[in-house]
Amino acid sequence: MLKKGTYRPAALWTTIFLTSGSAAQAQAPGRQFINPPGLTRPTGYTHVVVSADHRTAYVAGQVAFDSTGKVVGVGDFQAQAEQVFANLRRALASVGASFGDVVKTTTFITDLKNLAALREIRARYLDATHSPANTLVPVMTLARPDLLLEIEAVVDLSNGGRQ
Repeated sequence: MLKKGTYRPAALWTTIFLTSGSAAQAQAPGRQFINPPGLTRPTGYTHVVVSADHRTAYVAGQVAFDSTGKVVGVGDFQAQAEQVFANLRRALASVGASFGDVVKTTTFITDLKNLAALREIRARYLDATHSPANTLVPVMTLARPDLLLEIEAVVDLSNGGRQ
């Protein structure tokens, strides 16, 4: 039994949620799982997960899928890279973030001969003077043989991303 005046956050959030009629109006504390419009419907994963403290977002590896799951630019690394960055932009926007909020990326590439093209395209999206940390991982193949590139990201939401 609680003493008079004891704060009960779970009860408060439940009350706000039930009286608001909408989860969008009053999000309970905890992680958020977001599958933004414009990205292919994921199977077995979530495109964006926001941490419980709402200070960090994790973007699942983005590949060159259009919104229907079709590979964009089969055999064309530059077209695929542009689609990957477009998908990353959609994922970032879903939490009110931009490429300037990205603090870490992991890049999976199937052929290192495309590294110069990747760097050129990446430079158009990420600030060269404040580049995020990055790990480059050469791989034999990705989830589908037609995919040439995958990039995942960690995002700092402390500058105003969706809370």
